[in-house]
Amino acid sequence: MEENIMTAEHEAQAAIARHVKLLRQGRRWSLDELASRSGVSKGMLVQIEGARTNPSIGTLCRIAESFGVSIGRLLEAAPEPDVRLVGADEPPVLWRGAAGGTGRLLRGVNDPAFVEVWEWRMAPGEDHDSGDHAPGTREIIQLREGALVVTVDGTGYPVRAGETIDFRADRPHAYRNPGDVEAVLTMVVVMPEGERDRRI
Repeated sequence: MEENIMTAEHEAQAAIARHVKLLRQGRRWSLDELASRSGVSKGMLVQIEGARTNPSIGTLCRIAESFGVSIGRLLEAAPEPDVRLVGADEPPVLWRGAAGGTGRLLRGVNDPAFVEVWEWRMAPGEDHDSGDHAPGTREIIQLREGALVVTVDGTGYPVRAGETIDFRADRPHAYRNPGDVEAVLTMVVVMPEGERDRRI
């Protein structure tokens, strides 16, 4: 099981490296241009394109948004089939909390819309701070187990098991498990089309 997880993470790292480089070169952008557009340092981009690092979710979001694609696009192993069944152990872990929580991208699609489906597991007391996403981005979170506080623009919204919260994610937001049991949630991220330049 541990070996399968490590293999999935290495495959994800290689896919991200390949797609970032292809997308950048396809637009005839230099590393400096991508760094300026995304707000990710040139040194980090070199590490990513060389498959020498596992970038954080925030870094992947900024890079994907600068290209106008979903994070799922950066993880694609091959051209999209008409039907794809994703195995239970296949989705990579893209976030690891200090107390053992995980965030896995279950699936991301780019056609006909940019949509990502995530599974998050947050240990008691864990939190994740997320910056703003591209203008028009929305997140829908269904809390399956535990408790969660979603903070949007500085206001906290408590969410109980079985409840769903929908909010604009184009502003700073964060998630925190205030409870004493693991919080398990499904998150859907819906993004607008188009490249994003953080300099503008």
